[in-house]
Amino acid sequence: MNANADEVPAAAAAQSSAPAAAADDGLRQPPPLLPWGEKPSPVKKGAPGATSNSLAATGADIAPAGAKASTLPVPEFGPKGFTNKKRTLRHGRTTVAPAPPVVGALREAEPKKAKDVKYHYASGWQYAETDGTSANVLISKPYLAEGDYHTLAEMTVQSADGMQKVEVGWVVSRNVNGDVDPHLFVYHWVDDKETCWNSCGWTQISKDVVPGDTLPTGVYKKFGIQQFDDAWWIAYDSVWIGYFDNKLWKDRYTKGGLVQWFGEVASSKYEPCTDMGNGTLAGKDTANRFNSLSLINGPKVAYTLESKSPHPDPDPDPKKPPVYPTDFYSDRTFKFGGPGDC
Repeated sequence: MNANADEVPAAAAAQSSAPAAAADDGLRQPPPLLPWGEKPSPVKKGAPGATSNSLAATGADIAPAGAKASTLPVPEFGPKGFTNKKRTLRHGRTTVAPAPPVVGALREAEPKKAKDVKYHYASGWQYAETDGTSANVLISKPYLAEGDYHTLAEMTVQSADGMQKVEVGWVVSRNVNGDVDPHLFVYHWVDDKETCWNSCGWTQISKDVVPGDTLPTGVYKKFGIQQFDDAWWIAYDSVWIGYFDNKLWKDRYTKGGLVQWFGEVASSKYEPCTDMGNGTLAGKDTANRFNSLSLINGPKVAYTLESKSPHPDPDPDPKKPPVYPTDFYSDRTFKFGGPGDC
């Protein structure tokens, strides 16, 4: 888990900002090295439609999700939260009903009614001028309660004001993926406005790893975000997946100012039954972790931990412990999450 390694591998930090020669297909070219300083290499793929447990059992890194997942560019297909020091989305409104626990079951009939989504977070964050971040993240399969939207772990690079964001991580969401396995996801925000999961504005590069793919559970995998060749590039395990072009922000967002690593639960309740992380309280040794936090061409990692939840009481008890706590482990590793509170 390498919790006390150098901030960024020297080879990665030394990468030139000059892009490689343009490809014939007109696509941008990724950095020669992954954010953690290694050369890209092939992943071990599982069979299409394989479960996260079977992937872990066979040592596979990823598998196509099959026909269950959706990459339709519909902003409200699944609601998405965000948190930063200046503003946190604790309540959201959506007309999309949480998908039923039985795949293929009928959803509620039209007309759709607006629903209030409650967002819960356990995060580490740091204001830093940087070209990106990477971390080694434990992929888990937390319990997603009926009536809730998702539970996830992600990293995000934002502008200093929190208005522009690029995100990558794993998510358990019946709405987005059609099952309760962890899946790879990417997301971005423009001027504080949501887009959609896995497709809006996304340029795919890898032939082997695609947003929405199923991930193995119970294993650590590396995730990264890096600004290079006028785009925000996303890496997973040993490959560059693709990028969000700077043109999406009209070239106004080319440097990170705030970096976060966090867990998020989107629930229909103030006291959700859904687990975050691996369902183990952050204070325990077996809790979910973000390991080997790194900033690319940035300062030393010096994160702050914080848990946030919505409250029905306008004056909540400050001594009440958070639903999903965080716990410091080392200068570059922290634990987060826990079981639902219902």
